[in-house]
Amino acid sequence: MLFWPVEIDRRKQYYRFFTYGLIHADWIHLLFNMMALYSIGLYLESYLFTYPHIFGDKGKYFYLALYLSAIIVSPIPDYFKHRKNYAYRALGASGAVSAVVFAGILIKPDMGLYFMFIPFEIPGYIFGVIFLALSAFLARKGGGNIGHGAHITGAIYGLLFTIVATKLYSGFNAIENLIDIISRRY
Repeated sequence: MLFWPVEIDRRKQYYRFFTYGLIHADWIHLLFNMMALYSIGLYLESYLFTYPHIFGDKGKYFYLALYLSAIIVSPIPDYFKHRKNYAYRALGASGAVSAVVFAGILIKPDMGLYFMFIPFEIPGYIFGVIFLALSAFLARKGGGNIGHGAHITGAIYGLLFTIVATKLYSGFNAIENLIDIISRRY
């Protein structure tokens, strides 16, 4: 079930692009991902994906599509980077959680978020910059067992999915509504 690019490449085990997101290294890993998903996901589901002018009663399907497709999309760059690296393996839903977090940041950039163990809220747009910069630095540094590349890809995907899904589903007016929602915050 692990995301193992060598096995995907050699044995055509494409199901691994999805199954790795269903397993976690330990309870702490699972708990951290699910707490982040729950805290941002509740906001995103109740505000964006049930907002009647954007997705209406289809909002829950868009939310589910965001999360499930982000599981598949977020490891794609790591696949190309590591498909000859027998030692590389990954697991967990962190890339999909990043997609949900950044979709939430797009909708409400000033949303207060906590970062690691800092005891005060950070505005979403600042959190996003710090998160991406830290993930890029740690991905470049290498080592460790955290899929920083999947975090970055998931974050970008969350932004793009929200914009494109809004455009495709509701047409130009939905984009105006999305911009209106964001601009009301300032």
